[in-house]
Amino acid sequence: MASQQLTEYERKRLENIKRNKEMVAALKIHSKAADLSAATKRQSTKTYKVSPTKKPKTETPIVIRRSLRTRGMPPDSKGLADDFCENVDKNVKSVSPLKRQSPLFLGPISMRDAFSGDETESSQMLVEAILSIAKKTLVDDVVKDVKQENLSDFNGKAKVESCKSEVLECPVKVEKVKEEFDENLSGKNKLVSCGLVKGVVKNECLDGFVKSEKSDSWLESMDLKPENVARLLPGRIMVVKFFPCSSKRMIAAGNKFGNIAFWNVDCEDEKGDGIYLYHPHTGPISGILIQPCSMSKIITSCYDGFIRLMDAEKEVFDLVHSCDDAIFSLSQQPNNLTSLYFGEGRGGLNIWDIRAGKSSENWMLHENRINTIDFSSQNPNIMATSSTDGTACIWDLRRMSARKLETLRTVSHGRAVSSAYFSPSGSFLATTSLDDKVGVTTGVNFEDVSMIYHYNQTGRWLSTFRGKWGWDDSYIFIGNMKRGVDVISPAQRRTVLTLESPQMSAIPCRFDSHPHEVGTLAAATSGGQVYVWTSR
Repeated sequence: MASQQLTEYERKRLENIKRNKEMVAALKIHSKAADLSAATKRQSTKTYKVSPTKKPKTETPIVIRRSLRTRGMPPDSKGLADDFCENVDKNVKSVSPLKRQSPLFLGPISMRDAFSGDETESSQMLVEAILSIAKKTLVDDVVKDVKQENLSDFNGKAKVESCKSEVLECPVKVEKVKEEFDENLSGKNKLVSCGLVKGVVKNECLDGFVKSEKSDSWLESMDLKPENVARLLPGRIMVVKFFPCSSKRMIAAGNKFGNIAFWNVDCEDEKGDGIYLYHPHTGPISGILIQPCSMSKIITSCYDGFIRLMDAEKEVFDLVHSCDDAIFSLSQQPNNLTSLYFGEGRGGLNIWDIRAGKSSENWMLHENRINTIDFSSQNPNIMATSSTDGTACIWDLRRMSARKLETLRTVSHGRAVSSAYFSPSGSFLATTSLDDKVGVTTGVNFEDVSMIYHYNQTGRWLSTFRGKWGWDDSYIFIGNMKRGVDVISPAQRRTVLTLESPQMSAIPCRFDSHPHEVGTLAAATSGGQVYVWTSR
């Protein structure tokens, strides 16, 4: 069969193929590629460990144990030896007395037993640091009382001047915040938030005009330094607290595994960066209380139903209370340090008398667990509780009894309310909920409620966001999912600032503001890190 005549296109195609083959052969690409592939195979190593060769199993006869009864044999009449009891006593006495106590032990646990570090000397260094803080705070209080007595001898003019200086030093401006809050609530101020930059507040009006205004100087200067970043605990941090002292910055934090960590932020000569880890509980830590008048005594609560008192003087974690129900929250009245208020079980509130060692009151306040308990600094009888049932309630303890449980005010959210905290002046209540809202409640009887949008969907692997007041009634600090700290203004009803830093590598969930240093804020994450922001 005669071959068909090729077209011009096919002849051109064959010529191109032939020319390309000659070019590749001249460059020796195939041989170089083969050499490179062989060299790469020789250099590659596996990252996993090679399992050792299995040894052949030696076949041993399987012995089936059968009792005398199943074999049809009479029981052994010899019985136990005569000296059996003596041998048991000897074995019991030979047990080492240095065995550590379990966190589930219904009694005191030594701090040495609960210490999770390698050196027991480190635990002693923490004890000495806490005792020095407690002693210095006590001396400062005595000096302050003496100064107040001396001031009482001055004339009225001096008294007025001293009061003015105190007002100037205090950052709280309640009346101004209330006026701005009322204006926004009535709709006079119609500003919505837009992109935010650190140190500058951007307001975008409805006509699209953007204007900027400066925020407070201490807020602008807040910064995160590398030396103020540390990983205190393994796993998720549930609670973080500053020691209420001005002489030293000390932090206590608890995680979901029952560990309590202490961090001396200002340490210089201490080993391990001033971090001390203890394990006094077996479940998530739900509360840490540090009493200002006696900082050597620290109270902790846990989901395991235990409340323990860490006494640095006695170097022991003593048992205060234990129950079968989980304890989800813990608090104290500012003017009553002999009673503990904690939420247990599904909506129960228990008032525990520390001196008497028994419960004085027990109420069912919610349909689900109580997440936080807080008291107003203006009136300690006013209490706020937040619950998973979707409500935050304000209570007057003077009007509560076993027969009558009426709320002063109920703030309703669409989903679980993770926190409810009073402002430093006690005039505002901030609630944080999973319905992506931060509620602000104010008024004479807390009748004015405002809802501010904030994305609060943290998922199952992060602790829930809890909005925390700063050092006055102006700002609420809360984490965001972009590894930043959002600053919410109740007066402007929006997020006015976002604190960001390259040092912050995780999402902050829980916060605490230093009671004596304006601009010092602790942010804890679900990875065990704590970031301490300070103002320059």
